[in-house]
Amino acid sequence: MGSVMKHMFAKAAAAGSVLALALTGCGGGSPSATGESSGSTGSSGSGGSGEGSLTKLTVGVIPIAPSAAVQLGINEGIFKEHGLDISLDTAQGGAAMLPAVSTGDLDVGVGNPLSVILANAQGLNMDIVTGYTNSKSEGDDITGVIADADDNIDSWADLEGKTVAVNTLNGQGDLTIMEAVAQDGGDPQAVNFVEFAFSDMPGQLEAGNIDAAWFPEPFLTQLANKQGMELVGYNYQDTIPGLSTMVTFSSQKFAEGNPEVMKQYRAAMTEVLEFAEQNPDRVREVMTEFLNMPEKTASNLRLEKFDAEVKRDKLQALVGLMQKYGVVEGEIKLDGIINAD
Repeated sequence: MGSVMKHMFAKAAAAGSVLALALTGCGGGSPSATGESSGSTGSSGSGGSGEGSLTKLTVGVIPIAPSAAVQLGINEGIFKEHGLDISLDTAQGGAAMLPAVSTGDLDVGVGNPLSVILANAQGLNMDIVTGYTNSKSEGDDITGVIADADDNIDSWADLEGKTVAVNTLNGQGDLTIMEAVAQDGGDPQAVNFVEFAFSDMPGQLEAGNIDAAWFPEPFLTQLANKQGMELVGYNYQDTIPGLSTMVTFSSQKFAEGNPEVMKQYRAAMTEVLEFAEQNPDRVREVMTEFLNMPEKTASNLRLEKFDAEVKRDKLQALVGLMQKYGVVEGEIKLDGIINAD
């Protein structure tokens, strides 16, 4: 099967999987840390936690470095200052959270904006309620493409005809890489994207099974400094500088039915993310326990920019890439997805 057909097939499969998740719900459920369903307590807008008037919310997070900011906010008591009792529930990816948020098993999720936008296009009514993290607009970014130095890949256009690994097909990684290739004069449809877990990509590169791979931290810095590997470029910076990497989202039903709770939540997240941005070492400290990460690795980790503001212009540019490369069809109205007031 040619690379173009592989990519088109993957797009159809990804879109279908989102809808399938929506229809099947959350399977065995997503129990909160206290063993209670957050839908009954969070949606009531009151108590349920045994701590006075605190409103209980269950927030779904992915076990990656930036998620530590929410735990830091819990540790610092910021959420409680805003009347919220937050429980965290871990999911393997933002797409896996969508059905749980839709059914009320999770009140809020933290995940990449593309999944939320795609879910809405597939019929899941989700609201982006705050920003969360953004890539770096300049300097060393937090994601990039690493290639085998022997493959003579010195520019984005050189990826034409090459095999490039991403963690998820039709994600923010391959879309921005395709756009970087196009802007550099190459044929983006001639890039053969394959899907691997980030942890498997270094071995695949060294074995010669792939020519290049898209990495976040901590892999990016480690491999960029490794002999025999070279940095091709930062795909976010070269396409949508400062692209939103994660946002927080809720179901429209929950957000519209609990306006005061969401107001408390937005105010809390604004303060939490400001604290995280101003105290990166504190975020790294939390990572060692939150992710069972060695202190040395955490101390050298390059962090994304924490910011609760929803970057509408960046999301609109992302929608443009989703439409350009056939991930979604038709008009996408962000006004119907962003509910950050």
